[in-house]
Amino acid sequence: MLACVLSGCGNGDSLERFDGPTMGSRYSIQYVRHSSTPGPKAVQAEVEKILADVDQQMSTYRSDSDIERFNDLPANRCQKMPASILKLVRVGEQLSEQSAGSYDLTVEPLLNLWGFGPQAREEKVPAAQALAEVRQRVGYQHLHIDRDQLCKDAAVEVDFNSIAAGYAVDTIAARLEELGIHNYLAEATGELKAAGKKLDGSPWRIALEEPRDDQQVAERIIAVDGYGVSTSGDYRNYFVQDGRRYSHTFDARTGAPVAHTLASVTVINPSALMADGLSTLLLILGPERGWDYAEKHDIGAFFVIRADTGFVTRTTQAFERLSGAKTE
Repeated sequence: MLACVLSGCGNGDSLERFDGPTMGSRYSIQYVRHSSTPGPKAVQAEVEKILADVDQQMSTYRSDSDIERFNDLPANRCQKMPASILKLVRVGEQLSEQSAGSYDLTVEPLLNLWGFGPQAREEKVPAAQALAEVRQRVGYQHLHIDRDQLCKDAAVEVDFNSIAAGYAVDTIAARLEELGIHNYLAEATGELKAAGKKLDGSPWRIALEEPRDDQQVAERIIAVDGYGVSTSGDYRNYFVQDGRRYSHTFDARTGAPVAHTLASVTVINPSALMADGLSTLLLILGPERGWDYAEKHDIGAFFVIRADTGFVTRTTQAFERLSGAKTE
């Protein structure tokens, strides 16, 4: 997603911007600074502390993170965890139950086996026996929380990549509000939240990309105020074998990448965490099941579906109501 550039001026206020690396990607912050709000160096220090904490707790790409230390434990063990991790496990359990197990936080062994995870060896379709063995170590039902501990009764491994960035954005947004910053756009690895107005008084406007891997093309422009926005797609991380395309989005019930025509889903929600998780869930469910789920639960969702002539789009009523979206 591409944040449109701010313009305009007035009343001595100014636009502040900064960005940097995070979670193997980038983050960026834009905010309207008043005379009573802190400058960019102080705000950046606060933002980067949050991002560092999320990385230390939830990264699957560092062996010393809280979640990787848990992943290294054998079955029938527990580990004391920060409240943030326990919160995400509860959110993951909720999404798993609502998707009949298609969405699952314990898919890391599958990601590694298929070549997409932090311990991946090669991108290829695995042998049936290897897949069957790994599937024994996948399933949200093997996790449970005991007070401040996360426990497992099988050698499962947790992967927060479908919700960690959304959680980070929500945490950053809450900190900006505490600092007296009420007009901002906060983004991390493509997940974002916007509140208030731009410097010229117009709303924050977000461009949603057409799901292409060769160039960035704006498919839709939406206005956002007080909501998180997340897009999940299968067009950035995939491999092709024997003429078939395999994406990094997995249905935990089958142990395999999804195989349908839904190319991307954008979700708008008051919580960037929930937008992040729901966009992944809908992408897993596909164009029919995902659409039915979104309508049933009044989710603001924008679907981009592959067709013979290119792409077709569908938007739920909640998406139109929440986003003020229109074709540009």
